Amino acid sequence: MARGILVHGDNHFIVDGPKPSPAAALRLVRRWSVIQIGSGIVATADDRWRMVTREYRERLEWAVMVAGERGPQAAVEELLDEMRARGIRVEQWPGEAWQGEE
Repeated sequence: MARGILVHGDNHFIVDGPKPSPAAALRLVRRWSVIQIGSGIVATADDRWRMVTREYRERLEWAVMVAGERGPQAAVEELLDEMRARGIRVEQWPGEAWQGEE
């Protein structure tokens, strides 16, 4: 299964699953942003995506940025630059104000 990074403002998630659509990415960041590690809360009812705690940078296959109030942390920006250098397109999608279809 593919793995990628989902960035929302200054937060990010390493994700096991296909690159989400804009609507799915927004749903994921809304849900995952309120989960506390170890709380036992299921990340999403849709089993296509699962948050993982570690992955080798070289194995990440996709990157999605959902606009937030802040920009990515320096380390995440560096990772995104490395991914771009490997030819991976970093998708940038609107955040909370976006009301599009999936």
